[in-house]
Amino acid sequence: MSQSTLDDDDLFGEAANEMRSDVEEHLEAARDELPDPDAIWDVEADNTLGVLNALRSELDPGEAETHLRDAKKWYTMGERADAFDDAGDLEDEIDAVEGVITDLSAAREQVSDLAGTVPEIRSALESADEESESDE
Repeated sequence: MSQSTLDDDDLFGEAANEMRSDVEEHLEAARDELPDPDAIWDVEADNTLGVLNALRSELDPGEAETHLRDAKKWYTMGERADAFDDAGDLEDEIDAVEGVITDLSAAREQVSDLAGTVPEIRSALESADEESESDE
């Protein structure tokens, strides 16, 4: 094997290690950007709509999605280059973070729908109450 080949192999090994580090760093950054569990559980507001709006804000995954995308990008590149000896742990971590972000987004959408419905229900109840009072 020539010196050039050894250098190429060494460089490839270095690049593979850097790719793995990039994936791990982006996954850690994504986890760090996820909402604090207590912030979702302990929402304070003066009324139901306030609680829903506060909850919707707290369910925002924020920059976690961007970091996850970067982790997946580097992971995919490393996988296609066959640069990782064992990437099962990275794949599992990516799937776990992606699952949390998916759940957050789905919950945020449900809360948004409810936040739009609650004022309508209140208005309908107020109208029904006014009609009931006028009938008396």
